[in-house]
Amino acid sequence: MINRTALDYREDSSPLFEAIRDLGSPVWLDSGRPLSPYGRFDILAAAPDFLVRYNRGTLERVRDGVSQALPGSPFDALRHLLAEYPAPESQDDLPFCGGLIGHLGYDLGRALEALPALAGDDIAFPEMRMGFYSWAIVVDHQRECAELIAHPSCKPRQLDTVLQRLRNTTGPTSAREFKLRAHFNNDLAPETYNRALARIDAYIKAGDCYQVNFTQRFSSHFDGDPWQAYQMLRRAAPTPYSAYLESEDGAVLSLSPEQFLCTDQHQVTTKPIKGTRARGNDRDTDAQLKQELRESTKDRAENLMIVDLMRNDLGKVCALGTVKVPRLFAVESYANVHHLVTTVTGTLADQQQPLDLLEHCFPGGSITGAPKIRAMEIIDELEPQRRNIYCGSIGYISLCGRMDTSITIRTLLCEQDRIYCWAGGGIVADSVTEQEYAETYSKVNNLLKTLEATRPVD
Repeated sequence: MINRTALDYREDSSPLFEAIRDLGSPVWLDSGRPLSPYGRFDILAAAPDFLVRYNRGTLERVRDGVSQALPGSPFDALRHLLAEYPAPESQDDLPFCGGLIGHLGYDLGRALEALPALAGDDIAFPEMRMGFYSWAIVVDHQRECAELIAHPSCKPRQLDTVLQRLRNTTGPTSAREFKLRAHFNNDLAPETYNRALARIDAYIKAGDCYQVNFTQRFSSHFDGDPWQAYQMLRRAAPTPYSAYLESEDGAVLSLSPEQFLCTDQHQVTTKPIKGTRARGNDRDTDAQLKQELRESTKDRAENLMIVDLMRNDLGKVCALGTVKVPRLFAVESYANVHHLVTTVTGTLADQQQPLDLLEHCFPGGSITGAPKIRAMEIIDELEPQRRNIYCGSIGYISLCGRMDTSITIRTLLCEQDRIYCWAGGGIVADSVTEQEYAETYSKVNNLLKTLEATRPVD
């Protein structure tokens, strides 16, 4: 039986996160409230019972500081470890009842497919880090309530410690001020970007692929606390699939608007994004740009390619005839961009689990291209460095059978004293290089500028 304890509701869950942050390996799956209109739930947790890490071929479980090598694939390990815990009785109003929370980096795809190793590998951050959390804080902004929930495996003493912290929150904790040491540097020179897009165009004309998602990386050095940076970013770019994850490996600051895969009572939803316009400076211009995106033949074709790819991926684990597209080419508006978003749904086939769905669809088609494997090969050839956390996924797999995950776009990584940010877009036959290059900046300019404002004055 799930233990549920009511907590005081607040629109901003930041103080709740600060109360549990120093318990170790804290995670906040952040709905973006109160500024984002789309999200509903915040899920916050810390002090996992154990961690599962996959890094450059090494798969291990870490419990109480002791590492144990695990056999099989990363997804096999997650399935076996979840099976050790009893599934609680379903709680219809709770998204999470204990289970796994963490990240899957884009390069985890190398554990699933034979891919080339041409791109540099200069970030040591693990390709997968999932914690098993037997307790979590769940904030429901729709119902305006908050609860501390605990799986039966949670130790009473641990629960008492968490409750005491939550009832004695006193406000923001002191932290070292976050500052960039310099402007973000673009790791891909414009002429290199142009050559890469010319190469993609040649591949498309040769029939190798239809679309390739091509990315460039920005980086800088920083001092101070990444948590402060995340608080600044979530105010500048509130999105429904935001997340902050912190560990000895580094910190992930994700401001993603994109849902990857969601399951609820065997029902599957994915919402790929393809098609972007910058927001206008005034209401009329903004409305014009939004309408231009809605009617764009190129963007609709690009979106449809990925929808077909996702329908194919879902079809591997969904019951025959259940994969549908109930919402095609909807426009969603965020702080700095409009996006073209399509909803694809399905029903998991008998004997299929949420982790099976995640394995067969990973990484998401909206950030690879089509066909997926060939696009990933081209990405590894043309992008100078591996993507790491970017274009992977963050989310939870609950013991009650629910799962919700994001695509980690608009995501930054802090490792040691370096901070990284990525931006890309889908390249198709009629892409214009200058426009694609400008689009990458429109997607992350508000993030980069927000943090560059912390840079010391020259």
